[in-house]
Amino acid sequence: MVRVITYGTYDLLHYGHIRLLERAKALGDYLIVGVTTDDFDKTRGKINVQQSLMERIEAVRATGLADKIIVEEYEGQKIDDIRRYDVDIFTVGSDWAGKFDYLNEYCKVVYLPRTEGISSSEVRSKQCKLRMGIVGKAAFRTKFVAESKYVNGVDIIGVCAFQEGEELEFDGMFYTENYDELLEKVDAVYIVSKPENHYIDTKKALLAGKHVLCESPIALKEADCEELYSIAEEHGLVLMDAIKTAYSTAYERLVLLTKTGKIGKVVSVDAVCTSLRDGISIAGTDLTQKWNSMCGWAPAALLPVFQILGTEYRKKVITTKFLDEAANMDAFTKIDFTYGDAVASIKVAKAAKSEGELIVTGTKGYIYVPAPWWKTDYFEVRYENAEDNQRFFYQLDGEGIRYEIVAFAKSVEVKKPMNYVEKGVSKSIAKIIESFNDRTDMIVMSGGTLR
Repeated sequence: MVRVITYGTYDLLHYGHIRLLERAKALGDYLIVGVTTDDFDKTRGKINVQQSLMERIEAVRATGLADKIIVEEYEGQKIDDIRRYDVDIFTVGSDWAGKFDYLNEYCKVVYLPRTEGISSSEVRSKQCKLRMGIVGKAAFRTKFVAESKYVNGVDIIGVCAFQEGEELEFDGMFYTENYDELLEKVDAVYIVSKPENHYIDTKKALLAGKHVLCESPIALKEADCEELYSIAEEHGLVLMDAIKTAYSTAYERLVLLTKTGKIGKVVSVDAVCTSLRDGISIAGTDLTQKWNSMCGWAPAALLPVFQILGTEYRKKVITTKFLDEAANMDAFTKIDFTYGDAVASIKVAKAAKSEGELIVTGTKGYIYVPAPWWKTDYFEVRYENAEDNQRFFYQLDGEGIRYEIVAFAKSVEVKKPMNYVEKGVSKSIAKIIESFNDRTDMIVMSGGTLR
């Protein structure tokens, strides 16, 4: 019996896929088809796969051409599979010609001609595009525009609220100071206005029938956040919290490992997010145009706390050193949480610097993520016996922003939220921001008292 193996993503299965599988089947007596996982595809630059792994597997199964279907999950698996299944022929499309010649050491390699004029990328590119607009002047919106170019099916067509001299930065898009004008021309908006405007900007978009991807915090009050999610649900719209860290494969795996008991029972989560780049402590800086440390960094720092330990903490204490309390600009803030059987702490700062690491402490070991942990692509699981330590690396492109855009576009397409940041987490983040603004459970440093 001649065993043949081939691999592919098989996204939006089309005639070209089927013809390739038919040619592969004709090479032998038994065809094994490897379907790549979403995570492995990301490491190969395929970040806009439209269908889930199970959908793609079922599509391949429905062709009736595969005698066996396996899942490809890691680099180097092809050699392992060839040995494991005693494969005689490895085959793949001719656009990979030469790429897999090294497998000739293990079996015969055959490159098959592709069907001209059709590919998954072409199918995706012909789908109706999601027309998006951007609201707000935050500097990192330029990253969003740059990363959107890697995502099929999304087109940033307009920007509302420019700063002088920015027109060339958004060449090819229309720009306006009129939010209503933007909403008339788009299907969805990415909101990066000042945090105090998030609630009203998001509500206006939702009531206009537009989907919303909003930088965290979505609102500055828990009740307002709940209201926005209710409006979105009532109108069948997608509202997503844009914390890019949540879309990092490494971060996702980290959270999963903690929940499967990899380090035993979690007893502590400690996250630090600081940066001096915003220059808020420089004399003459207009603080009214800046995000404070809490709104700028707390959503990211709170993410692992709430996703690992949950949102039902028993007590919290906020300790803050203000740069300008009248402007609500904190130089440094530390929040300590007490749970029933665990504790947590976050440190955030825009006018102080510390090591930006994440440490999750368990009864059997701990997880360490080096700075800047919020751009997680690598972490370690460490134990008492260092020989048992494990290192995990997952490629991260675009700081997670492009994966975030893909998830948002997919949610809009299927008309179902596919949030990596749960609604309860978004509400809890808003609740913490609300407590900070109200000065509840707070100790103000340098002469402040408990309020």
